[in-house]
Amino acid sequence: MLKIFVDSGSSIKRGECEALGVEMLPLRISLGEEEYLDGVNITSEIFYDALINKKLFPKTSLPSLADAEARINACTDAGDDVLVLTISSGISGTFSTFKAMFSANPRVRVIDTKTAVGGIRILVGEALKHKDEPLDKVEKAVLELIPRIRVIAIPETLEYLHRGGRLSRAAFTVGSVLHLKPLITLDSSDGRVKVLAKALGIRRSMEALVGHLSSADTSYPIVPSYTYDRANIERLVAMTDERLMGAMTEYDDLDFAIACHWGPSAFGFIFVAKE
Repeated sequence: MLKIFVDSGSSIKRGECEALGVEMLPLRISLGEEEYLDGVNITSEIFYDALINKKLFPKTSLPSLADAEARINACTDAGDDVLVLTISSGISGTFSTFKAMFSANPRVRVIDTKTAVGGIRILVGEALKHKDEPLDKVEKAVLELIPRIRVIAIPETLEYLHRGGRLSRAAFTVGSVLHLKPLITLDSSDGRVKVLAKALGIRRSMEALVGHLSSADTSYPIVPSYTYDRANIERLVAMTDERLMGAMTEYDDLDFAIACHWGPSAFGFIFVAKE
């Protein structure tokens, strides 16, 4: 049997994990002196109060290595194959650590998804399509899909990209003065956060993002994603055509480990590009 493990950077909620038969490895989030398990004992109220009102920028760290090792080894000891889909190595050290931990276990494959949130959700769906096949074939199917995953988002403010070290002070200052709205992406070649384009004002940035969505392969889901407030994502979805809307999943209120960089009221789409 195939067992799939993801970290909480996948934004797959606990109830969804149970429905999919997926195992969750929660990242750890520190807010000041308090540490939480992402998706387990931290609420939206706690997180956004700290981020917005208390001006505490979260620090994230790897899932518990002891917990991961025990749970994954228990699966392989029982004769199961294990696929571990980690958040991009461009924004987290989870992949490299887990790869080293399980390198000697032939029943475990650790994959750098080079993506996050809805991108990992799509890869889980791809793996499940092949769950009855040998582990090599499951791994191959996932690796072939990774270069086609697109994560494109628009932060309502540049403040949080700057605070998280993803945007220089100069770029932050110029962008804020000129009211530039960047389209940010996780580059599918290295999984790092990059600026895809810039537009003047939120309306033009939305139009640019809808333009990118025209390349979506609608045989895969399109994941509309947002942080904290749904107003912007609802406005963006309303600008797309019915064909694209038909491929959309429920809106995903993003995992906190990603939301701290996008900032509140950010929004975007995650999808698979046509071949």
